[in-house]
Amino acid sequence: MPSYYPRDLKGYGDQPPNPNWPGGARVAVSIVVAVEAGAELSLADGDERNESVYEIIEPVEHVPNTGLSSHFAYGSRVGYWRIMRVLEQYGVPAAVTCSGRAIEKTPWIAQDIIKRGHEISAHSYRWEGHAEMEEMHEREVIQKTIAAIETACGQRPLGWHTKGTPSPVTRKLLAELGFVYDSDCFDDDLPRMQSVDGKELVIVPYAFDTNDMRFQGGPQGKFLTADHYAQVCIDAFDTLWEEGAERPAMMSIGVHPHYSGRPSRIRGLKKFLEHATAKGDVWFARRLDIARHWLAQFGA
Repeated sequence: MPSYYPRDLKGYGDQPPNPNWPGGARVAVSIVVAVEAGAELSLADGDERNESVYEIIEPVEHVPNTGLSSHFAYGSRVGYWRIMRVLEQYGVPAAVTCSGRAIEKTPWIAQDIIKRGHEISAHSYRWEGHAEMEEMHEREVIQKTIAAIETACGQRPLGWHTKGTPSPVTRKLLAELGFVYDSDCFDDDLPRMQSVDGKELVIVPYAFDTNDMRFQGGPQGKFLTADHYAQVCIDAFDTLWEEGAERPAMMSIGVHPHYSGRPSRIRGLKKFLEHATAKGDVWFARRLDIARHWLAQFGA
């Protein structure tokens, strides 16, 4: 089987290409808002089990986990709108990465994303990984995700990020099904081109250190306050901004409506945006815009 995820430990090395970001920006900043409410695994939806990770770790095995469902629902009912108001306040575009089943249940969110000029991208169908899916089943899942989003808002997604680890052939299927980019890597501060069965796909890296999922419970949780989240994002931005005088790069900020949409946490996003917009020499961009810019610069 061809390697659609070649492991390259060298990358660009100490001579990364100059991306020539618009306006001569030192840093391209990608805000990614994850819409997942309704896609989490639940016995109430006929799934094989309940999801168990949210504000607390509480496995519920034989009946629907109504506590977890309510936690996710805060994101669609309240948190999404709060985040959108903050982005509007600072004039910042975002990529809103949506699980297909979440959008089937909340089509008004998809419509609002388009109305506001943000990008709508795809984040699997259910809240599950793809690592061990059979190819035929995975193709159906990806097609189902595309259809759910397009039905809701009239636009198909052109970007993809797998919830969890992709399968060995996810990238092949994405190229086959007309995606411009995927974000299934965490190994660089710049995008790259990859030829996938004769088609060009832009690989736009993502990051977990500047992701608000670290508010969630359990041993993986690290952020206790909005200031913790803001400071990590500001530190990453300042490092890249300083290096960007000679080596412009990009960074990703991950935002979840059921985490950062909470009133105790939204100021983390606001503090970061206030800092970065005041600093200047930054290009806030949708991921599709970053991918298209990279394609224009470095595509065949």
